[in-house]
Amino acid sequence: MINYILRRLVTAALLIVAVSMVTFAIFFLIPKAAHADPAEMYVGKTATPDAVAQTRIKLGLDKPVYQQYGMFVKGLVVGRDYNNGPSVTHCSAPCFGYSFRTDREVWPLLLDRLPVTISLAIGAAIIWLFGGVAGGVISALKRGQIADRFVMLLALAGVSLPVYFTGLVFQSLFVHQWKIFQGGEYINFVDDPLGWANKLFLAWVSLALLFAATYARLTRAQMLETMGEDYIRTARAKGLKERVVIGKHAMRAVLTPIVTIFGLDLGTLLGGAILTERVFSLPGIGKLSVDAVASKDLPIILGATLFASFFIVFANLIVDVLYAVIDPRVRLG
Repeated sequence: MINYILRRLVTAALLIVAVSMVTFAIFFLIPKAAHADPAEMYVGKTATPDAVAQTRIKLGLDKPVYQQYGMFVKGLVVGRDYNNGPSVTHCSAPCFGYSFRTDREVWPLLLDRLPVTISLAIGAAIIWLFGGVAGGVISALKRGQIADRFVMLLALAGVSLPVYFTGLVFQSLFVHQWKIFQGGEYINFVDDPLGWANKLFLAWVSLALLFAATYARLTRAQMLETMGEDYIRTARAKGLKERVVIGKHAMRAVLTPIVTIFGLDLGTLLGGAILTERVFSLPGIGKLSVDAVASKDLPIILGATLFASFFIVFANLIVDVLYAVIDPRVRLG
């Protein structure tokens, strides 16, 4: 098991290096190909040529591409020094540079927004995982009955309605008209746990509806296929109770594809749920990324992209480990 995990760690590390190279190329070489100077974007179009030249030296844009990438990787690992002329500014690791718009380090900006994104992603994931899997199991066990049709109807509605529609409807009804939940700014968990949950609940449900539909349909399909296997009939023939057959034997086979998409979905959302954060005015990484795109703030876009990539790679690593726990054949393979 340890060797299996070590192999996956090496693969994950190599993948992160590859992602950093591709991301660096996208955000530093493509602007040059489009005749856009990152140094000019940093200081503004009204800056003097001398200011642009000094900024180009400060950012290391005057050096060859391989040296720029080396400085970029060094900044991520041990930090980076920026020469401001009479003074030197140190950017602590992991250094993604300084925001073009606010001139603040990108990493602290991401850390400030991370709790909001984690709160949104984890809360919604719990709802859609248990709701979607439970709905799929019920639908499969009640195939062709009213419960099956009702669950699949909810799944169809959930996957068809976008977050920006359900989110606005929920806010109009539950916040403004019925005043069951509160609007306003985001509340930190440590300051007011109940207010934190009250503020995020509608966002959790709106996001969970979209994902729960996929999980319900996938669980139903897998459960129907699994319940027809020989080992399920053998378990029933041995006199095992139905809940044991379903919970211990059938669900173990059903969980494999569920774990796969759950890890990917959660890793993606931890990089920022853009639409949900915008609809519910949540100051998370997704909203920060959208604002950075609008203002052409390349360092923040770069940092948010690498941040999201790390979560996706890490989620894949966790999925691989869970595969080995669920199915021992993976370890042997």
